[in-house]
Amino acid sequence: MSNVPADLKYTKSHEWVRDNGDGTVTVGITDHAQSQLGDLVFVELPETGGQLAAGAECVVIESVKAAADVYSPIAGEVTEVNSALEASPELINSEPYGEGWIFKLGGVDAAALQGLLSAADYGAQIDSEAD
Repeated sequence: MSNVPADLKYTKSHEWVRDNGDGTVTVGITDHAQSQLGDLVFVELPETGGQLAAGAECVVIESVKAAADVYSPIAGEVTEVNSALEASPELINSEPYGEGWIFKLGGVDAAALQGLLSAADYGAQIDSEAD
């Protein structure tokens, strides 16, 4: 069973979103996603200052098994990226909800968070994918 923290929101494409309470959110990929990818070897981060539309491809993650796109869960401006991932992409494998965060968005519409999956709904989705 994958780790699905209850305090986060999720997307069907396996991104998680943490509301930082200040008009910004932190985004990463879920424990389920990183376990499916395997050992990560490269992360291409978005440009700070760039505007992302909800659902836009914004990050490429490469593992020893595959390459995968990461999508922006909601619209906003990239205010910060986790530059530690450039040298240590494996942080996503070891701490997907902590030091393995990928980017932060500012200027987000708090109402957009309501359209994302709860932990229970995301857990049900990954359980159904396993069937």
